[in-house]
Order: sequence, then C-alpha cells, then structure tokens
Amino acid sequence: MGSVDTCCPVSKWCAISVVLAMVSVTTIVTLWTLTLTGTEARTPPWTSHRLPTTLKPLKYTVTLWPRLTPDPNGLYLFTGNSTVEFECVEETDLILIHSNRLNYTVPENRHLGVVNGVFAPGVRLSWLEGSTQYLVLQLYSKLVKGQRYRLYTAFTGELADDLAGFYRSEYLEDGVKKIVATSQMHPTHARKTFPCFDEPAMKAVFHITLIHPRGTTALSNGLETSGISEVDVTRTTFEPTEIMSSYLLALVVCDYSNLSAQQGDTLIRIWARRSAIEEGHGDYALSLTGPILDFFQEYYNITYPLSKSDQIALPDFYFGAMENWGLVMYRETNLLYDPLTSSNRNRETTATIIAHELAHMWFGNLVTLKWWNEVWLNEGFASYVSYLGADKAEPSWRVKDLIVLDDIHRVFAVDALASSHPLSSPEDSIVLPHQIGEQFDAISYSKRSLRFILLLKYHCLFCYQSYLNHFAHGNTVGTDLWEHLQKLNGVVLPGTVQDIMNRWVLQMGFPVVTVDTTTGIVSQEHFLLSPAPNLPSPYNYEWLIPIRWMKLSGLQKDLWWLMNKVNMDMKTAGDEWVLANIDVTGYYRVHYDRGNWEKLIGQLKADHQAIPLINRAQLVDDAFNLARAAIVPSTHALQTTVYLSAEREYIPWQSALDNMQYYYLMLDRTDVYGPMQDYMRSLVTPLYLHFNATSGWTNVPEGHTDKYNQVNALSLACSTGLKECQNLTTSLFRQWMDNATHNTIHPNLRLAVYCSAVAAGGAAEWEFGWEQFKYATLASDASRLLSALTCTMNKTLLERFLSYTLQPAMIRKQDATTVITSIASNREGQDLAWGFVRDNWNYIYTQYGVGSFNFAALISGVTTRFSTAEELQQLVEFKQKHSATGFGSAELALNQALERTQANILWLQQNKQDVLQWFTNQTLTH
Repeated sequence: MGSVDTCCPVSKWCAISVVLAMVSVTTIVTLWTLTLTGTEARTPPWTSHRLPTTLKPLKYTVTLWPRLTPDPNGLYLFTGNSTVEFECVEETDLILIHSNRLNYTVPENRHLGVVNGVFAPGVRLSWLEGSTQYLVLQLYSKLVKGQRYRLYTAFTGELADDLAGFYRSEYLEDGVKKIVATSQMHPTHARKTFPCFDEPAMKAVFHITLIHPRGTTALSNGLETSGISEVDVTRTTFEPTEIMSSYLLALVVCDYSNLSAQQGDTLIRIWARRSAIEEGHGDYALSLTGPILDFFQEYYNITYPLSKSDQIALPDFYFGAMENWGLVMYRETNLLYDPLTSSNRNRETTATIIAHELAHMWFGNLVTLKWWNEVWLNEGFASYVSYLGADKAEPSWRVKDLIVLDDIHRVFAVDALASSHPLSSPEDSIVLPHQIGEQFDAISYSKRSLRFILLLKYHCLFCYQSYLNHFAHGNTVGTDLWEHLQKLNGVVLPGTVQDIMNRWVLQMGFPVVTVDTTTGIVSQEHFLLSPAPNLPSPYNYEWLIPIRWMKLSGLQKDLWWLMNKVNMDMKTAGDEWVLANIDVTGYYRVHYDRGNWEKLIGQLKADHQAIPLINRAQLVDDAFNLARAAIVPSTHALQTTVYLSAEREYIPWQSALDNMQYYYLMLDRTDVYGPMQDYMRSLVTPLYLHFNATSGWTNVPEGHTDKYNQVNALSLACSTGLKECQNLTTSLFRQWMDNATHNTIHPNLRLAVYCSAVAAGGAAEWEFGWEQFKYATLASDASRLLSALTCTMNKTLLERFLSYTLQPAMIRKQDATTVITSIASNREGQDLAWGFVRDNWNYIYTQYGVGSFNFAALISGVTTRFSTAEELQQLVEFKQKHSATGFGSAELALNQALERTQANILWLQQNKQDVLQWFTNQTLTH
C-alpha cells in the first residue's frame, strides 16, 4: 500500500489537501543549512528521526470517527480532530509532530492557539516530511519559553486491515460479516492515527472521544464517562488517561459483549465476540485477572492506578498481546479458553500472557523506558515476573521451572551468534522504525542476566519497589535501575550493581564456564557457535558470573562469583563428579573436562534422579551446543540422550527434542535420516508405552508437565514410524472424519493426532482438515488445524496452502508467517516455502502492512535448515536482489541467517559421518 501522506484515500479530498509550496520549502531548507564554520552545515531538524526537545506535550484531546462500512471506492476510512497542548521548553519557530499516512483537509483546520496568553504566531508554511514521518509547521515568529500552546488539526486516515495504528479487523458471526475498529500503536504507529509526539519519553494525558454506529460499543484506556446518542451514531467519551506514552493508547469500536467482576476498586471486564462470551470462553481469563492483579499490587507495593482493567480478544492482531494501560489486547487464541476443546498448553498460555501484560501495568506503563534502545527495561522484567504471576494463579503447575525451556534455552540460540546484539545499544543507533522493530526479539524478552539478582528475593524486591515509586509516571534508563538495586541490604556483591550488570547489558552474548576437575581451575570465555574474531566489546567479553555448584554427595556450595579464572575446590577423585549452575539460575553454559563429563553421563544412565531435574535438561542442552561450537564431539552430545529411555519427566525430554531438531534440520535430507529415525523410535518407545499403560490416549495424566510429555510421546513415536502409534492416530482421525460433529480426540492430543494423520494421509484428510479450519469457532482449535495442515507430504497441497497466505480471506494476515515457516519446517516443504518467499518478496514487503508478516520470523523460519553451499549462494543473491526494496525488521534476521548457514555447512562437513556411524551403532546394539 502506498503512503497516504502524499495522496488522499478519496479523490474528492485530494483537491483540498494541503498544497505544498515547494519553492518556500526549498527556501526554508536553505536557511537551515547555513554554513557555520568552514564546510560544516546544520542539518534541518525535520530530517532527523528523533524529535527535538524544544516542545513537551502535556495533553491531547482527540476525537475519532471510524467508518465501519466502505465508501463508494471500497475504502474504510476514519476522520478525526486533535488538539495537543504542549509547553515550549526552548524558543523555536518550528513545530515537528509525527504524522504518517494521515491527510489534512483545508489549511484553516490546522491552527495554533495559546493557553492563558494573548498571542500565538501564525503558521507560515507547513508540509508533510514523509521520510521522517513528520507534519512540519514553520511559524512566523518564535514560541515563548515556558508558555503553553494548543495545536489543532483535522485529518482523515484509512481504516486499513494492516494491523497497525487504527485499523480494521473482520470476522463472521451467525453468517454476518462484522467489522472491529481497533488499534496497535506500539511501537511507532500512534502517528498513523493522529498527529502526536510519538516517542516513549513524550508522555501526556489523553482525552479520547469515539464516534461510532449506534448499537456498537466503544472502548479506550479509561472508563466510559458518557455516551450521547445522535441521529445514527453515539459519541462516547472516556476518563482521561494517566500520563503515559503514545504507544499505550488503545481504541476499539465493536459489537462485542463482556464478562465483568469487581476486584476492590477495579472493574474487570473480558471482551470478545458475543458467541465466545456466551459459550464461556472468557470465564478462565476473568477468574485469573483479579488474583494476578492483587499479586502484582502486593509485589510492587503500588496500588493499580486505574478504575478498570479491560482485556479484549481480537480476530486479527500482530503481537500475541499488547499491554495498553487499562485496555489490554490479545489474539483470540491467547485470551479465550474453552475447557472442553482447549488444550493444557492453551490454558498455560492464557495464564502466562495475562500475567505478562498485567505486569506491564507497573513495569513499562507506570515507569517507562526512555527510548527503544533499552526495550529490555520494559520486556525483560515483565517476562520474568509473568511466571511469578502465573505461579500465583496456578501454583500446582510449577510454571517457574519452565523458564529454562521457554526463555533461557530460547535466547541462548540467538545470543550465541556473532550477529547478536547487546541488551542496551547506543541511543543514536536505534532511530529508524525498522530498527526499533528489531529490538523486540528473544534477547530483549528472555535474556536472563538479571535473574540471579532477582532471585535474591525480598532484598531485591524492596529495590524494585523503590525504583517504581521514584520514577512513577516517568521514564528511565538502565542506570536508574542499577542505582536502586544498589540498595540491596545484607547481600555481598563483588562490585557495584552497575559494574556487574553493565557487563551483561552493554556487551552481547554470554560466557561458557569451564570447570576442570583435574586441577580445580574454573575459567570463562565468550561462547559462540562459530568463531568470530575481533568482535568489539567494552569489557573484553568478561563477565562477573554467579556460580552455584554441587558434588555427587549432594552437597551444594554457597554462591560465589567468577571474575576471570580462579582455583576452587572442584578437584574430584574416583566416581565423584561436579555439577555447576544449579537450577540454571545463571545465564551461562558449563563445560567440564572429559572425565567429569563421562561421570555425569554415567550418572544419568545409572540413576538420573541424583541430578536435579532442571540440570538434567541443562546437561543435554549444554552438551549439544558445545558440540555445535566444536568444543566437544557431536557423539558426546548424543550420549546425553541415551538415558532418556528411562526418563519420564517433561523438561529433560523437551530439552533433548529441541536439540535433536537441529539434527533433523541438518540431516533429514541425507542418508543419516533412516538410522536417526530408528534410534529416536527406540528411545521414545518406552515413554509411549508408559503413557499407553498409565493414561491411555483418551485420558491425560494429572501433572501439568506430564500432560506435555504425553504429547511428546505420541508425536515423536508417530513421526519416527512406530506403527502402533500411527495406527492409533489414523484411526482417531478417521473416526472424526466419519462423524465431523463429534470430535472425541482429547484437546491436548489434537495437534499431534492431526499432524500425524494428515502426514500419513492424502488429499481427503487435508481437505477435511481445511473444512474444519474454515468453520472452527474457537481460535485455539483453528490454530491447531492450521499447523497440522502444514504436515502433509503432498507438495501440490503445500503449494496451494502457500498461495493462501496472500489471500486474507483464506488465511488471516496475522497467521501468514506461521503457515509459511511451518511449511518450511516440513522436509517436503522447505524448498517450496523458500521459493515462495523469494518469488513474492517484493509483493509481500511493499503491498502488505507491517502487521501482515513478521518479516524477521519469516526469514529465520524459511532458512533455518540451510546447510549447503547452494543455499548459501541463494541467500546471498536474495539479499543482493532485494537490497533496494529492503528487509525492514528482518535486516538482522537476514544477517543471522547468513551466519547460521555458514555454520551449518561447516557442521555438516565435520560431523555427518561420525553422527551416521553413531546412530548406526546404536541401532545395531538395540
């Protein structure tokens, strides 16, 4: 879609749009590029992507009217007007305010007034600066320092279906198409809705009015204060917001209903499609919200500051959820839960995402990052405490144990690349919208360098409470947090908090700690999957590392800090072994001398329960990644999986499956595939038989993670060719096909059954799944079907499915990336998906909005199994061919894909034969 800044969406408005006096603009530019000394010139402020600090917004009064029916040209539009009150901080005759894809009507509808004064200068010239997304107003005279002014504008925008700014979402209910006008302002899309100072530090109070069709509901951050019915519309006004950043503004016009409850002074409401509310799909979310809010109020020791907490499930939404203050938005599959058809995974997702978003009400909304170069200030802490909130709501799940899988192992995979990035980057290095978008990755959300300080519990909690109280309604940088953490009482640290944390925040990556039990020496070095010399670092890739460790006797040692290299009491004799990083509270990998590794692997085979549960997963993950980095042989890593035939716990099994996925990606198109399948089938068969005997396949175990491991047993047994399993899934799916209105497959097992049956079946199974997807009423079941359809081995069906991703009527834009990357993960679909992305990149990138495709995930997903020189060359050519079009937020992902592909080629050359021999030997011995 072309920029609406330069052409109005409706032709009759183009004639009265702002006429740019290009000669005058050129004159202004010339005046701003005055020579100062010699050849030095002053750059015009409107060419900078950062706002000047001359003006400070205080209050917005915004009225918006979204049209929920198309105009004669087939476009959905909104009209609006806005008055922003701001203070002049420094004298200036220039107003820069963000504006993107907005059209301004006649010049008289854009004027400047003064607050409590007698004079406001007139607007001499104005224009839209598309490259930096500004409305530029050049005044006849300067604004007065300390004086307040009001800028009024009237404008028109498109209510597009691009999932950004004020946008349109559609759904069918009772056969009728319904339109939702909703918003996603984060991180830089408020400017697409109304002219605003669209930076997180430019906080203000928002007074919102929405005009909407009678019979519909309007929602915003504040509680509705009045609704005045006019001829065909209702005018709804809302409480003014707390002082907040523009990216937190939320707007909705819909035909939804809600569930509500009162929690103290706070009204809690869950909003969704009427049918979803009537069927009870919002009940679970409502039951969680109050207890989680109470937990965070106690945890932060700050009362929730708003009168209501709305949460809404949207058919189309770019992120999984968004923490808008007072009106949190979710994808339907993340908020709605049906106890009859949703899975255990869906329930956990709902609990943890609600906890994550509510954690933001304080850490992120009340106290906000100053600039996007420190996204971790918002996201890292919220990600961690979301587990605490979910644990409070569902204590029997022991959800905190899952941090190692869901966060730590996930971020390790990215942070071990030379193309990784520090948690904090220089502020001036993150200025373009796509650079801002790149910051929202696994590193910012999941890097756990803070975890060991967070685990100091109440000593640390006081510091966080102090931090939040001190900076309430303001903005901070990382050093502000360190100053408050320095108030830790009774905790001995090896330096200031800032000195410790800067090493984790200002340099990328993480260390591998090497424990030599023959000498007792412990050392560290930067862990990289592939060698990359001369990487810059302000601390020479040295960290202050917290170490907790134990010996075979079970004796755990007190915490101590590794500075560089140290001689500790880690010598061993006989069968004694050492295990470091107990419960993975530290953000690092651990390597041992060969003798200690052999003892630990021997212990796993003899009595794996002597090693703590989380550390069993850690040993597997560390070994596989050390092997990928060529620190230990690949066959050594594979040895850590042998004991799994006796393991019944989910976390170690999932760690092994995550790591074996790399072997499948590298080897499933080679002659290693057969012996690897044989080995994995022999490994999983005891687990499959265990669940077959204890739970069967119509029931599920009691334990939260046991439910997950039952799914693993079924999925792996079927995918590796265990006939008993394949017969089971084919039979269950056939029963459903014979009686489509009666699905007897347990919700927990549906994805595994669907995928196995579709993979083993043909066109009939796929077509049945597609029909069920089209008419699925619950988003979580639709999501399972969508994923299962990518499992087919029929390339014609996969090509057809790929084509659907460019047709929003077939596959919602929010799901397009998932479908393409899932097809790429299918060994029959890899080449198809990559070819599809290459052939359609210009179209995808230029014609679809920012929310249509997650470009970073798209590039990562379709290149993840690249391991040949030919694929590397294709990737290089792809980058060259589309350099003019650009890659947006996928720029970093593309560089990481190039790095990964080179590493994969080398790994395959060095390891294929050894791995083939190992799998073959294992098959012979079994």
